[in-house]
Amino acid sequence: MQSIFPLSDRISAFIRLGNRLSELEGDEKQALFQQAQNQNAWFTPQSLEQALKGIQVLLDAQALEKWVTNYSFSETDQPQQIGLMLAGNIPGVGFHDILAVLIAGHSACIKLSSQDSALPLWLLTQLKRIEPRFSDRIFIEELLKNKQAYIATGSDNSARYFNYYFGKYPHLIRSNRTSVAILQGDESTADLQALGHDIFDYFGLGCRNVSKVFVKNQEQLTQLLDALQSFEWVANHHKYFNNYEYNKSIYLVNGNPHLDNGFLLLKESADLVSPIGVLFYEIYEDDFELQSKLSALASQIQCVVGSSILGLPGIIPFGQTQCPAPWDYADGVDTLQFLSGLGV
Repeated sequence: MQSIFPLSDRISAFIRLGNRLSELEGDEKQALFQQAQNQNAWFTPQSLEQALKGIQVLLDAQALEKWVTNYSFSETDQPQQIGLMLAGNIPGVGFHDILAVLIAGHSACIKLSSQDSALPLWLLTQLKRIEPRFSDRIFIEELLKNKQAYIATGSDNSARYFNYYFGKYPHLIRSNRTSVAILQGDESTADLQALGHDIFDYFGLGCRNVSKVFVKNQEQLTQLLDALQSFEWVANHHKYFNNYEYNKSIYLVNGNPHLDNGFLLLKESADLVSPIGVLFYEIYEDDFELQSKLSALASQIQCVVGSSILGLPGIIPFGQTQCPAPWDYADGVDTLQFLSGLGV
């Protein structure tokens, strides 16, 4: 039986972890980055640096205190075990789920992705050093059997598997989603350059990355491509450039109309999820038509990016998709409410 581990102490430990991240430098940082990149060639130093900054946003003292205000957590010496199946598409992508489980007072039983284990393991090691009581609440496991609840993230195929095995338990199961942007035609160059981060950060591999833009006319596309020229560095990554070249060759062979700026292809499509190196676009005639379309696709969309004057609920400003706060939940499902409702 464990001793009571108060919420205030749990929050304090995560704040100190954020401070530890801010001090990470030199050989220690380089070794961590190298280990992560050896596991996943997409994890460049730039992407890892951005991921660490994103985690620091989650661990900001004021943000954590604000986050927990609207929830009630039972304090107990017998926490429930929550199974976590983490994705591995971008560095540290599953950290928010770990944070939520531990803040809620439960134990985190974690199945790490083989594509992203170096960074999570380092974070958890630091957390246990800062607050040894977490050693009794963090478990790395290969098989997540007989847990009280599950949170699992993966592809659409993985989600069917998760539903089959975890469906009889309380669960949150997340499948493929993507993000879209709305361009009205009056965006500044700065707006479009900021949108470039929503498109290209993490090479477009995250569910919060924009894979499609809605525009009012094709003239906007030239303006967009011009504004995105500063992101040509993505073509220096061999995996990104190989994907870009492959998709370009397919479009050329098939005679598919597209625009090309040397590292990004723009192609008209009704689909939401574009291949790496491709940004889909669709022309819309009026705001009402677009809102109807977005409502119909809501279960497939993670973020909608655009100007606040559109009046859409939850719309995210250009350049901000990769900076979520603790209360910006994946799929719009309140993870902390789910966890606090389980009881401990």
